Amino acid sequence: MSIQFIQQAICYMEEHICEDINYIDVANSVHMSSYNFHRTFSFIVGMTANEYIRKRRLTLAAQELQTTDISVIEVAYKYGYESPESFSKAFTRFHGSNPKQAKQKGTKLHLFNPLVIKIILEGGSIMDYRIEHRESQQFLAVVKAFPNEIINDDSDHSIPDFWTEASEKDLIKAMKLLRREGKRDLYGLCRPVKDNETHFDYGIGIMIDDNTDITKLEQYSSNGYSIWETESTDYAVFKCFGSDGNCLGEVWDKFFKEFVPQTGYTQTDDTDYEVYYEHGENGLFCELWVPVKKD
Repeated sequence: MSIQFIQQAICYMEEHICEDINYIDVANSVHMSSYNFHRTFSFIVGMTANEYIRKRRLTLAAQELQTTDISVIEVAYKYGYESPESFSKAFTRFHGSNPKQAKQKGTKLHLFNPLVIKIILEGGSIMDYRIEHRESQQFLAVVKAFPNEIINDDSDHSIPDFWTEASEKDLIKAMKLLRREGKRDLYGLCRPVKDNETHFDYGIGIMIDDNTDITKLEQYSSNGYSIWETESTDYAVFKCFGSDGNCLGEVWDKFFKEFVPQTGYTQTDDTDYEVYYEHGENGLFCELWVPVKKD
């Protein structure tokens, strides 16, 4: 997604701010899958589209309460709340004052203005990457669906918890034993959804190749594992150095803010994945493989 698409998305939200819209509608307006839009917008802007809509509505609601005779009930329904009570709770959390207090002169309120995307100089540091081509690949994976909203939510631990759960149930260990010793790398597979779906699949898996005991694949498939296939595509590959998943988020942030604007590559709607090497170089948390194409 280019900077121009981000601005188009913001304009769409401003034009339809009083309508029943969410990030899926905004994604459709710029012809993107809801998953990729949600991820890209939140990395570039620093908040989700839903959060942007909520803050703008509460700002406009406060302005109307202070400058017009509109009632609290009217403004609650106007800005998409199901009840005055739910509006009052959201309003108070955002402004620190309740809607009735907002009608009084001198009440302190928060102002969240419309965003305007400007091109600024970023980077200044070296970002190592390489472009790799991969033909169609197969993985054996344990897979779970997650809501799009958890992407880039630092307070959400659903995917790390999924890794913990799979490990405690010995699902990961069982897969690794299908691989030759020294080749037991693990993959965190992420398949974006298309159209208006609200969830994406995330899988923990191993690659199926000459180093995999394929005689047991059917047995694993019948026990809840899935065969995950990827398309032939190019990948931008980045090394993530650090002790935890924070370094992965930092690389994604640089991917959207520095790599994409500077190189002309954009992410495609194919599987991206992390590679957790059995014997990785010192300090390497994982490698991030992002499917890309040249604009």
